[in-house]
Amino acid sequence: MKRATLALLLVLATITGCQKSTKKVIAVVPKATSHLFWLSVQAGALAAGEEYGVQIEWNGAAAETEYPRQIQIVDSFISRHVDGIALAPTERKALVGAVDRAAAAGIPLTVFDSGLDSENYMSFLATNNYEGGQMAGRTLARLLNGNGKVGMVMHAPGSGSTMDRERGFEEVIKAEFPGIRIVAQQFGQSDRSKAMAATENILTAHPDLDGIFASSEPSSVGASLALKSRGLGGKVHLVAFDSSDGMVEDLKAGVIAAMVVQDPYRMGHDAVKTIVDKLNGQTPPKRIDLSARVITKADLDKVEVQRLLFPNVKK
Repeated sequence: MKRATLALLLVLATITGCQKSTKKVIAVVPKATSHLFWLSVQAGALAAGEEYGVQIEWNGAAAETEYPRQIQIVDSFISRHVDGIALAPTERKALVGAVDRAAAAGIPLTVFDSGLDSENYMSFLATNNYEGGQMAGRTLARLLNGNGKVGMVMHAPGSGSTMDRERGFEEVIKAEFPGIRIVAQQFGQSDRSKAMAATENILTAHPDLDGIFASSEPSSVGASLALKSRGLGGKVHLVAFDSSDGMVEDLKAGVIAAMVVQDPYRMGHDAVKTIVDKLNGQTPPKRIDLSARVITKADLDKVEVQRLLFPNVKK
């Protein structure tokens, strides 16, 4: 009896092992792992994993400026020959080699959130960041009635997504609003404290500043902190990009005039879906654009806005 039981257990273990080995593994590599934006991306990716019956392996660097660490993570997944990789590159040039290595290994790779200087990937899925920057520019211009001096608190050099936002903002201001001058531009380096210091520098150099555009969550939080520290909340119009709980509170309080918000949950979900489609013999689109949305204090009670601002990252 004992031998029969042992044999049965071995058979069951073998079957279980076989089942585990047949489940496709998709690696998801974000720019960083701490901000709410990336937690929302993770929630969407995990939901897609459950929906499509694939295993999601999530691994990213602690900060968006750790380019070498992100390259190591991607190369590790390539060495394991996972079935697919979804990558949000931290820098548009630094990650090209890693993407090329994945292609050479025959691993389908989707780039999401931020572009890079290569076409050697399967799909690119992201918010239309240039359009998002244009939205921010037009929103700030309306708040200023088409006249005034504005500053830009930018994200970090080489970050494709935020560079597109900044370019969209700058070009729409110059093309459509001749009464508005961009008088200062500084980087926050993906760090709230540094973004606060950058905003302080701009405000010191330009005490008559009328508005600010901040192109990312760290930049937006830093700019908001600087305005509050100087008692300028609501006096200098701040248009922010992305969101966090604190930013929503600042929107309610009038420190932030408007936020341009993405849908990171959908981004994570659909990035995984493109790889699943490829593994199932389909050909995903080379480029998939997602639209951003401008949110003001008056929009906060809307159901669809609540879903964007407060995604269930515990799923």
